[in-house]
Amino acid sequence: MRAFQIVVFSFLVASVQTLPGISAAQSRTATDLIQLATDKSPNLKENIEKTFAAKDLEAGTAWSGHLHDFFFAVRAASRPVLFIDDVPGPVMQSIPSSDLWYAPAQVERLGVLHSFRYQVEGKDFGGSINLPAYTELSYLMPGVKQGALSPSITLTSKIYDGMKSEYWIYVPAGYDPAVPAALMVFQDGGSYTRRDAGSQTLNVIDNLISLKKIPYMICVFINPGKIEGPAGNPTYDFVKAYGDKWQRTVDDSMRSTLYDTVSDRYPRFLRDELLPEIASKYNLRKDAYSHAITGLSSGGICSFNTAWQMPELFSRAITWIGSFGSIQWKETPGVTDGGQDYPEKVLREPHRNIRVWLQDGSDDLEIRYGSWPLANIRMANALKLQNYDFHFSFGTGSHNPGHGEAEFPEEMIWLWRDYSAAKTAQTFEMDAAEKAKPAFRVKIFNRDAN
Repeated sequence: MRAFQIVVFSFLVASVQTLPGISAAQSRTATDLIQLATDKSPNLKENIEKTFAAKDLEAGTAWSGHLHDFFFAVRAASRPVLFIDDVPGPVMQSIPSSDLWYAPAQVERLGVLHSFRYQVEGKDFGGSINLPAYTELSYLMPGVKQGALSPSITLTSKIYDGMKSEYWIYVPAGYDPAVPAALMVFQDGGSYTRRDAGSQTLNVIDNLISLKKIPYMICVFINPGKIEGPAGNPTYDFVKAYGDKWQRTVDDSMRSTLYDTVSDRYPRFLRDELLPEIASKYNLRKDAYSHAITGLSSGGICSFNTAWQMPELFSRAITWIGSFGSIQWKETPGVTDGGQDYPEKVLREPHRNIRVWLQDGSDDLEIRYGSWPLANIRMANALKLQNYDFHFSFGTGSHNPGHGEAEFPEEMIWLWRDYSAAKTAQTFEMDAAEKAKPAFRVKIFNRDAN
């Protein structure tokens, strides 16, 4: 059987507008900067410096993009040579009386990761392997109304002994209290909610609901909780000891305790504490068929763990750069499995009725807890061998959300395909396209012969 590879992409940009008569320096979009460059505006330099952080210009990592159009800027003592996807790009232009260089450029493919780098005096400099290009579905479409994001709400947990969690509720335009809505829960939720800070998640949700590609849904964006002493609080004592052992902060240790532990504790927190709060405010569907969950890194394994532990609560899951490694392995008394055990659990335990999208990149490097790319390949192959309804998007990126964000419209359409509001259940089956493909293969190279 032949081997195959899926290469994807991603990145963050603000929504784009073309503003006539740009003069005063302020943060600009790729479209704005390209127009200033085309017009040979005397204000280009100050707008570049206002748009990009000084450290990114110095490091050669500054860029912005919208659809096919990108803008690159860098500080260098001599003319840099720009490479995009390892192919020489446009000639960098200088800004007189400065060490700033810039180039508008285009990429052909949308929905995939690209890369860029410079050469300065023959030596590689700067760049990124996480250069995505969003499709049209990641920008709010004309005529589509934005939904409403609640102020932050604090939930105090009993399951986690006084832990306080901040969350937001997103209600798309057109909510009808008489019609039960589907539900989707996002781990590390605050990072998804800021359109003005580059996240396209809410745009995608608004667009796809408007296009009827996904059901009308209430979205809950929840941050990892925080916990404080005093000593004698069982959860605090465990989290503090774990942090001291692994040189992690209390907040980071709390996140790991929530997300990386292979048990039903976090699913119970969602079921018994968070979701009743949401249901008290909004009319939600109660069937797992209408519930989805997602997250990245530790939040990725958390999302899979929740669906695995409680398929009667969540039947759909998306994991980005999921940390299926030995974090929290045998840390909690009575919990012996770790994330690294999930491929074997999938192979050996009873089949769950769940649909799963996995995403990772070949440069998602980790040593302390195992290899994230190999762990995700093992997960994909276990799901494949057990005939799960899954998709594995394996690209070239690092431990970075860009890939997942860029393909988020595709992920959501796939996750909710064939959904019907008239149903409350469905037996998920592997789609025909996946059935026709072999298991994922790994090519081995001598690390000393790159």
